Amino acid sequence: MNGRILVAGVGNIFFGDDGFGCEVARRLMLQSQRERVTVDDYGIRGTHLAYDMLSGYDLVILIDAVRRGGDPGTVYVLEPELLAPGGVPDAHGMDLSNVFGMLRTLGGLIPEIRIVGCEPALVEEGIGLSDVVARSVDVALEHVSSLLSTRTAAVAS
Repeated sequence: MNGRILVAGVGNIFFGDDGFGCEVARRLMLQSQRERVTVDDYGIRGTHLAYDMLSGYDLVILIDAVRRGGDPGTVYVLEPELLAPGGVPDAHGMDLSNVFGMLRTLGGLIPEIRIVGCEPALVEEGIGLSDVVARSVDVALEHVSSLLSTRTAAVAS
């Protein structure tokens, strides 16, 4: 275990609440960074994310808008079920299954994954988060901070 962590905001800022992950990543990048933690806004650059994941991270925290059927603005911390090996990756999509498929195709191992997701209210053409999702950014920041604190404490001991 090398203790390296990637925090990746994903989503499309041109589709309202789908830009949630990008906004959380942007806010995280304004904070002082922890040692061994890389924060980036990947937007819709799934291939870039897959290549960066080849760098040997122990944990990847993905921040994204996720539909789970809850009230808009609800923030979730999820442990995703990953695709079985053999899926066909699509280099043109940001779907996380595609990212993991591409990572496998490139010969990489999928690290431990956590998703900090927010239930979107509006995913339609337009820039900017809805009010309810914008209020959830701080909640997501707290969850990411908690995940980082827990992991960095475990590596230190």
